[in-house]
Amino acid sequence: MSIQNGLAGDKMFRHKALPFHRKALMTRASAFLAACLAVSVAAAAPPALAAEAPFEPGLMRLAEVLGSLHFLRNLCGEKGDQWRIQMEKLLESENPDPDRRARFIASFNRGYRSFSGTYTQCTPSAAEAIARYMKEGETLSRDIASRYGN
Repeated sequence: MSIQNGLAGDKMFRHKALPFHRKALMTRASAFLAACLAVSVAAAAPPALAAEAPFEPGLMRLAEVLGSLHFLRNLCGEKGDQWRIQMEKLLESENPDPDRRARFIASFNRGYRSFSGTYTQCTPSAAEAIARYMKEGETLSRDIASRYGN
């Protein structure tokens, strides 16, 4: 099942993006994407854990950050689905059971919706939110990979 179909069937991903360019954010985006890939490989856990893995809250927050960035970066001029694709890669690497997959998807959608109800156009506040979420995503990725990686 693709993430496009798996993200609760929402049509929230069809927004017209407004022009917005920041080289610094693009550089950070590349670093963040690489860190997400590292986390998804490093944090892969056996599927039959009795208790929640210690990195689980961090992964759920990362999914929420990816959803927020998916909305905000498209709102501010980024074209494409790179943040949704990163979410798909996270799901592929985790290979979660249906309940856990639903939690990942709900976290991604919660992140998306948290800004879709607030912003209709790119503003300085939205740009600041992008910068903060990029930093948080980098930190989460780095911390999870360093603490729980192989």
